[in-house]
Amino acid sequence: MSPRPPNILYFLVDNLGYGELGCYGGGVLRGADTRRIDAFAAEGTKLLNFAPEAQCSPSRAALMTGRYAMRSGNHTVALPGDEGGLVAWERTLGDILSEAGYATACYGKWHIGASEGRWPTDHGFDEWYGPPRTWDESFWPEDPWYVPDRDGVTNMLEARRGEVPAAVRQLDLETRREVDAEFLARAEAFIRRSATAGQPFFVYFNHSLMHMPTIPRAAFHGRSGAGDWADCLLELDADFGTLLDLLGELGIADDTIVVFSGDNGPEQAEPWRGTPGFFDGSYFTAMEGSLRTPCLVRYPGEVRAGRQSNEIVHITDMFTTLLGWAGVPPPADREIDGLDQRRFLSGASEASARDGFPFWMGSTLHGVKWRNFKLKLYLQQNSFAPALPLATPHIINLITDPKEQNAIDLPYMHSWTAAHFGRILKDYAESIRREPLVPAGAPLDFVPKRTNNA
Repeated sequence: MSPRPPNILYFLVDNLGYGELGCYGGGVLRGADTRRIDAFAAEGTKLLNFAPEAQCSPSRAALMTGRYAMRSGNHTVALPGDEGGLVAWERTLGDILSEAGYATACYGKWHIGASEGRWPTDHGFDEWYGPPRTWDESFWPEDPWYVPDRDGVTNMLEARRGEVPAAVRQLDLETRREVDAEFLARAEAFIRRSATAGQPFFVYFNHSLMHMPTIPRAAFHGRSGAGDWADCLLELDADFGTLLDLLGELGIADDTIVVFSGDNGPEQAEPWRGTPGFFDGSYFTAMEGSLRTPCLVRYPGEVRAGRQSNEIVHITDMFTTLLGWAGVPPPADREIDGLDQRRFLSGASEASARDGFPFWMGSTLHGVKWRNFKLKLYLQQNSFAPALPLATPHIINLITDPKEQNAIDLPYMHSWTAAHFGRILKDYAESIRREPLVPAGAPLDFVPKRTNNA
């Protein structure tokens, strides 16, 4: 392995249900053989219990900062006109790795700030190309009630560090169809430049699929024989393979950490509905299908190959773990929720560094996970269903009840688990006494005031 810091490619997939990929029980059952992703899974560690947050913006904030999205005020999806996002005080992977000498690039959806001071290029990335928010805005030009001069236009934007993002083209259905090919072209050029210069790089590649609308590029249209959804799954598989092939061509695969993961559970709306596979639920819920998404990690010589594990790894852990591999400590002046999973991923420990986490839907605490148990405070089947508060919390054993159909796992009550749920909640409560939450919509210059004994 090279003595210099490893390259990092984080390939984040939008709205990827647990049951889509072949290596997670989908693939040909979903009409498309995901052979490149499945082969990649065998080259590293496959996480069966990787926990994102329940929505796009919260998961992206958590990954970038190593902090639960509640802490940064990004606990719900950002909408047009929203002046929120990451405040300047937050430290992202882009900020930290750039300062450590990495070339940094972000392609695709940022979705944690769409105003001056909050763009990716304000948070450590050398370049960015993507939409200001998300992909359903590509429907706007088709809407008969939409008036561009009155309602605004969403454009694809590009920027380099220190620049104001510039509009490249309007985000419409045709742009949305071709957008990942543009991301690939830009990422390839960036990786080649970095490799030629001998500079370690961090590429944050936000693929647009499987977010609605799932409309395949011409090269993939009709290829699966099973409709647009399966065609898009083939496209996703091929695009990931393109980047893997590039790393091989440049001779840097062994020096590059590659993480492939989803950002939350599947879409619920037809005709773009995904599947949570073995579990149940969609994004925008606290069902297990929302709180688990595929995650594959390859780092030759560091991550054990051919391994799968049902140990819990939270998306915040990726922040701390990637920084550890890069030889950079996480910030010590703030609350960091991400735990260092290097020993676990290497196989030196069979157990994760984490045994649970609290989970929210928006600003509301919906429960806590601990090992294979789940304390549920609300009942919500999918993103279209109301969230109903429970008079008595449910304790779900995910081994015996993976679909979360039973309020009580009779003949066992599992009430002893309350001690573990309580510990996790107490630890979180103590952390927000040390450092108050950044409120949603906080001004750019907001800084939380830590207590003197923090």
